[in-house]
Amino acid sequence: MATDNTGYFDVHIDDIIDKVMAFNPSNYASSRNYTNGDVSRLSPYISRGVISTKYVYETLIKRGFKPGGMFKFIQELAWRDYWQQVWIHKKNDINQDLKHQQEPIVGYGIPAALNERTTGILAIDAAITKLVSSGYIHNHLRMYMASLTCNIANHHWKEPARWMYYHLLDGDWASNALSWQWVAGANSNKKYYANQENINTYCNTSETGTYLDVPYDNFQEFDIPKELLASEHLNLVTPLPQSSINKINTHLPTLIYNSYNLDPFWRNDIEANRILLLEPSHFNQYPVSEHVINFILGLSNNILNIQLFVGEFNELKANYNLKTVYFKEHPLNEHYQGTCDQRDWMFNVEGYYPSFFAFWKKCKKQIIF
Repeated sequence: MATDNTGYFDVHIDDIIDKVMAFNPSNYASSRNYTNGDVSRLSPYISRGVISTKYVYETLIKRGFKPGGMFKFIQELAWRDYWQQVWIHKKNDINQDLKHQQEPIVGYGIPAALNERTTGILAIDAAITKLVSSGYIHNHLRMYMASLTCNIANHHWKEPARWMYYHLLDGDWASNALSWQWVAGANSNKKYYANQENINTYCNTSETGTYLDVPYDNFQEFDIPKELLASEHLNLVTPLPQSSINKINTHLPTLIYNSYNLDPFWRNDIEANRILLLEPSHFNQYPVSEHVINFILGLSNNILNIQLFVGEFNELKANYNLKTVYFKEHPLNEHYQGTCDQRDWMFNVEGYYPSFFAFWKKCKKQIIF
């Protein structure tokens, strides 16, 4: 079985498809918030465009699962499409407080305890260690970290969100940034808090006596714990590899892949140059770790005759005199030139909706129960 360099997630397409075929969503709704719950672990492959939300949904339906029995899982898939639609329509506005100004704020860096894994909350410190070593973190723990950072340590969401994104194999900037804003109250009408009892319940811990071991009412008048006072600014750098281009046939069309589109079945019925494009400008703005780069490269090996170009799109096009170019729709591809193929959305619902549930109301009408 092929794995990425963390040894945690498969990168071979057959193994990824096997994961989809093996997942049983029946217990997802009741157990998903627990760190040992029945979650799919498919998010890295969806985020990287290897498979789509639509493919997962339709595969489960074909396997005989009824929508009513996996309603919550379908809804969670829809959240991913929703965040992408927000990014498409709000563009760079998602990089700032989207609906409300986050307050109060004492720092714009990251609490040092988060990076050093010394928050004093055992479940969170252990989760950070796992995140850095494997690129994985359970969704509930993402919320706990964001709450601790934004609402307890009173740091602005953006730099901590970039830090988490740096390590995530399933890094999706829209989902990540807008979820952090949701916790911080910048993309929601109230802040999200979790106390120690909540953390113990869902992380299977029994820790007591921490600064979070308080009733929820206490968070309205809460001094920043000494463990979270120190702040730092991180220099996150992406270790990009060298280009590896053997030959470009200028008489053939060129398909452009990137870290958000690694679909091995995309236009695989045509003869074409297939290029994985890693743009330094993109990774300067959204840096990722060596684990993540190696995961991307591993996934790209599923694409027949893939070649690697590290540079900007305009450089690639000019250097190799590309004439017919295809690429897949994504908010960060607007500077590409050529034919844009639409992504496989789970439902035929597009446009900006101010809330997920307004979006979901439209999606539900397309589910056949």
